[in-house]
Amino acid sequence: MDWASHCAVVIPCLNEARTVRALVAEARQHLPFVLVVDDGSTDATAAEARSSGAEVLRNESSLGKGNALAHAWRRCHELGYRWAVSLDGDGQHAPEDLPAFLARAESTGAALVVGNRMNQSGEMPWLRRRVNRWMSRRLSRWAGRELPDTQCGFRLMRLDVWSELAPVAARFEIESEVLMAFVAAGERVEFVPIRVIYRTERSKIHPVRDTWRWFRWWRQAARRHRLGRRTSEAISRQTA
Repeated sequence: MDWASHCAVVIPCLNEARTVRALVAEARQHLPFVLVVDDGSTDATAAEARSSGAEVLRNESSLGKGNALAHAWRRCHELGYRWAVSLDGDGQHAPEDLPAFLARAESTGAALVVGNRMNQSGEMPWLRRRVNRWMSRRLSRWAGRELPDTQCGFRLMRLDVWSELAPVAARFEIESEVLMAFVAAGERVEFVPIRVIYRTERSKIHPVRDTWRWFRWWRQAARRHRLGRRTSEAISRQTA
């Protein structure tokens, strides 16, 4: 596949002026079109991204990571891109790992390829490692298959599938919602090992608030899943 013509890079940012210039430049060594969403930054994120050749969409105030990603994916889809690879703007994802996503999608036909940091989980901050494993265990049981790193934001996705599923999460729950939507739709999902990079920057994830928001999303989504399954079983019995 001609990935350079069919795949865009998407980077959601909130006050990432220190990292976004180098990140865009490195990503463009693999895929030429990079779209940065400046989600209400108060620093020079937008200017730094443009200086490295990215197209920039800007929110005047922060609307959340989920909204930022949806905005970017919609724009890429409108421009005719069939795929988008998303990575975080704080530098914790290495663009050098990007070819592994493209190769896995081509070799397996997967519609979603997610980065897996668990082979180097010891490099992750203790709390984030524990929370990620806790969330991943619950989603794995729900999916009926192992999902080793459900919270990783470094992922490659088919935009036509995303547009049909239309996830709506506004904030950090977006990673879980997109993943489970692809699984529920019967789309092939693959994971690829990626390196773990954590610097001194403070995470945008609030450990209590965002974990509670994720748990609330999970309970609502699980309830819808159970209801849909019972409805399907009832219809099957009626038509048997």
